[in-house]
Amino acid sequence: MTTVQNGIFELGELPVERGGVIRDAKLSWQTHGTLSPARDNVIVYPCSYGATHETQDWLVGPVLDPERWFIVIPDMFSNGLSSSASTDPEYPSLVTMADNVHAQYRLLTEQFGVTRVAAAYGFSMGAGQAYHWATLYPDFVERAIVVCGSARTSLHNRVFLRGLLSILEAAPEHLGNGRFSSEPVAAMRAFAHVYAGWGLSQDFYRARLYESLGAPDLDTFLQTDWVDRFAEGRAADKYAQALTWLEADVSTPFGGDLDVALGAIVARVLLMPSATDLYFRTADNELELASLRKAELVEIPSIWGHRAGSPADIPADLEFLSRHVRAFLED
Repeated sequence: MTTVQNGIFELGELPVERGGVIRDAKLSWQTHGTLSPARDNVIVYPCSYGATHETQDWLVGPVLDPERWFIVIPDMFSNGLSSSASTDPEYPSLVTMADNVHAQYRLLTEQFGVTRVAAAYGFSMGAGQAYHWATLYPDFVERAIVVCGSARTSLHNRVFLRGLLSILEAAPEHLGNGRFSSEPVAAMRAFAHVYAGWGLSQDFYRARLYESLGAPDLDTFLQTDWVDRFAEGRAADKYAQALTWLEADVSTPFGGDLDVALGAIVARVLLMPSATDLYFRTADNELELASLRKAELVEIPSIWGHRAGSPADIPADLEFLSRHVRAFLED
């Protein structure tokens, strides 16, 4: 049986790059597998938007083999398990992806004594963190696997995120700066409905594929898969993580020059966009590919939109993802 461990890494008073401090900062984590004596079999697997190690550890086994790899899942700030905006009234106004990755680096080096990772693997916002790992710690990362993600949040993606933030800011419960007097139930319902229109493709809805997930009709699907799921989190955390996503940009330490930032990556990079993703377009990854030293792009041929990159309940997409990721890791 694969060994699974959970813990909390104490970071102390943690300054963040855009100003402010996360007081008594904590990074929640989970590991799967056994760390090799040489500590050379580590895969860091950061969380996506709103996810926790509890909701994304399904990938361990079908895609990431815990018999071969020591898989570390660090919980992103403001996911409710690590330090979060919902529980700290003095939480900084912006915590970036770089802030998350710097904290994760401390976890790996100080908690586990790791000097190099075999791969940084991520989906969506986790993919953005994998890209940040490769740019911020180029000599530490052997491979970066970017599934439905990008090096910098595109302008079109920013429009979507601004829309989500505006919904929360318009809620009567909003006090300003992403703080709420109580949970904005109506606003979160609207938030979930907008998200549902972006998270899956037009082709998905045309084919009524929500029926394959057990939903008898569209309204039921929107309620159970989106409204109910988003209601499990806190609005302050959704707001804080949306800002993290909005401001994601690996070129920040390079004066905003994305070509230079990508050219500084020495890791081998696997880019896996979904053919119908509305957030992270294949075209964006194709532009990035031209600036990367050692990279390949494999498009997921799916009509499941963004969700194709996290295909727990999509057998064909899961088989495709697993086959290409495992081959890349063993090459």
